[in-house]
Amino acid sequence: MKSYLAAAIQMTSTPWLDKNLAEAEELIDLAVRQGAELISLPENFPFMGEEAEKMAQAETIAQTTEKFLKTISQKFQITLLAGGFPVPSGDGKVYNTAVLIDANGQELARYQKVHLFDVNLPDGNTYRESNTVMAGTVLPPVYHHPELGNLGISVCYDVRFPELYRHLSAKGAEILFVPAAFTAYTGKDHWEVLLKARAIENTCYVVAPAQTGCHYGRRNTHGHAMILDPWGAVLADAGDKPGIAIAEINPTRLEQVRRQMPSLQHRVFM
Repeated sequence: MKSYLAAAIQMTSTPWLDKNLAEAEELIDLAVRQGAELISLPENFPFMGEEAEKMAQAETIAQTTEKFLKTISQKFQITLLAGGFPVPSGDGKVYNTAVLIDANGQELARYQKVHLFDVNLPDGNTYRESNTVMAGTVLPPVYHHPELGNLGISVCYDVRFPELYRHLSAKGAEILFVPAAFTAYTGKDHWEVLLKARAIENTCYVVAPAQTGCHYGRRNTHGHAMILDPWGAVLADAGDKPGIAIAEINPTRLEQVRRQMPSLQHRVFM
């Protein structure tokens, strides 16, 4: 593993697929021009609209997005984590799918989100992700990249389930992806706290691309795409506008923190 720059992209995605992919390409280009080699896109980056609209277009969204990811990773010669887009499951629902792609456009890893956001919030908004999404049944993978380190994948609501990240750290994860579309209501109190917890307890870098702003109807997201170091320090924060958070992933820092705080070695219950 070498030292390199990672970028977490922040978007305000809409119900228009082509518009969203064009914005994603612009932000990827910006990150590459700043030197990023590992770039991550947020949950729902290619489409964020009404559920009925999403389901009607699911096949098109999936096919167009996967072609886009392969083309864009080759064009910019980057490793790309695309967090959370709908892929038809074959039974009338979709999987909320994250994909890791290398600089040759080859798929390295795929994860279907296992924790679905079925919540009634005090602000009056109700979310029922399970109405249209089929929960994955397989724990997320860790991809062992020879230059970029051991990359663990999760999606949004997963961040509230620490056992998933214990699984990733037990598999050797050094960088944890948390692509999200966190609600504005929960994000203000929980987003940064949860990211810090996952970084600290697993002594891992956390790369968390995010959605921000108003998307459709009453759907508002928190923003603050972040990169955190293994001590829980926020290295970069994209604020509340579309843009990027970019920071160095440094193996020496990772080794230092794990040496000073060897909690992974002290686990009793595995």
